[in-house]
Amino acid sequence: MSTEIKITAPDGHVLDAWRSDPEGDVKGGVVILHAITGRITHLADVCDQWAAEGYIAVAPSLFDRIEPNIVNPYTPAGVEAGIANFTSLDGEKILMDVDASAETLRSAGPVVISGFCTGGTWAWVSADKLKFDAMVNYYGSHVPARLEYKPKCPSVIHYGDIDHCVSMAEIKTIREANPELRIHVHPGAKHAFFNPEQASYHPEAAPTSWTQSMAFLDEVLG
Repeated sequence: MSTEIKITAPDGHVLDAWRSDPEGDVKGGVVILHAITGRITHLADVCDQWAAEGYIAVAPSLFDRIEPNIVNPYTPAGVEAGIANFTSLDGEKILMDVDASAETLRSAGPVVISGFCTGGTWAWVSADKLKFDAMVNYYGSHVPARLEYKPKCPSVIHYGDIDHCVSMAEIKTIREANPELRIHVHPGAKHAFFNPEQASYHPEAAPTSWTQSMAFLDEVLG
């Protein structure tokens, strides 16, 4: 079960995070970056899901740079607030917090970077700028605008074919710019299809994408 921990970045900033530990053998670790909703309780469940697969999972609260415990609701106003929160963050400080989270895991073995929505965007940037052994990316919302970054580790990314944030044409552009990137496009799935708390949850795409992700990690890290 996930617990709350504190992580200290190199500049002294202290941020909250969820952490889950496997009960059995440890394959490595994963840093999971939240969407514009913030460090919601669903991410604690995602950490537990990773832990059940053998990964020590840490999900840091990137919004703690603004103020502690920011969580935005699944409403138009919440989306607007979340966008304002994320766009107000300094990119170098996001990377600092991501790297500090990864450092808590490196002694456990390979470390994966993962993320959802805007967190997927920062997972994409982190896979270029920081040291990770693999990336599992869920519908990174601004990846098409960040193609100057290239994942420097084996990477898989998931989109729905009716994602309102990233079109099929943009997915094609991502693929053309990154021929080694593993891309899975899930039929009938919208943005945020992995989150059962949202109306866009897709009961087939979510478990299918998880199975694909774990098989990918077994392949590239095994």
